[in-house]
Amino acid sequence: MVDTDLEEIEDLPPSAKLVFKVLEYDGPLTQKQIVEESMLSARTVRYALERLEEIGTVDEDIYFADARQSLYRLTDPVAADGNGVDESPKKDACCAE
Repeated sequence: MVDTDLEEIEDLPPSAKLVFKVLEYDGPLTQKQIVEESMLSARTVRYALERLEEIGTVDEDIYFADARQSLYRLTDPVAADGNGVDESPKKDACCAE
């Protein structure tokens, strides 16, 4: 993620920053799951997701388990140090060599 994206996130309300962090640590999630994880109201989460989508930080996808819901994920996952995360597949604990 580039510095301008981090600056845009810093300008967001606290609720949007919290939703960003929830998606960073636990994502991708549905809106209902974000409400449960963040303990924010559904309306606040909807607003936060709208703000995050406006700056291009969050993508909305179809949630195949329940097509009435959407799945939200960060567009560019970031590490705690602000650098991009390598999204290489992780080995399962049962199959580790």
